[in-house]
Amino acid sequence: MTDSDLTAVMLIEEQIYPHPWSRKIFHDCLRTGYECRVYEASHSVLAYSVMSAAAGEAHLLNLSVHPQQQGKGLGRFVLQRVIRQAREQSADTLFLEVRISNHIACRLYESEGFNEIGQRFGYYPAKNGREDALVFARPLL
Repeated sequence: MTDSDLTAVMLIEEQIYPHPWSRKIFHDCLRTGYECRVYEASHSVLAYSVMSAAAGEAHLLNLSVHPQQQGKGLGRFVLQRVIRQAREQSADTLFLEVRISNHIACRLYESEGFNEIGQRFGYYPAKNGREDALVFARPLL
């Protein structure tokens, strides 16, 4: 992912999230040196991921797939790439948070070896206040 990808990334982000990340958040992730990737076909961004890694741990901060590409295995492909990237960064565990209502994502994470390890109350902004997040972890060794 580069700054030139952010317009396409924001188009996806704004379609799929009621409270999307801002362009500045993505820019800051790029500037900070996080693993920010786009996944393209025919010069169109179909998915993206943002991961941070430090001190033996990695954290998947964002994994998003264009709405027209969801349900076709692209999310699983991106997640598997992130797992590989985390290993390459010498992380022994990959963590993530997911909205408690996002049952499809929860099933994907569980099918790829993630285990629920906790809950963050009121973590995400929501239509009527705040929504809890489930915390997942996957050992990488």
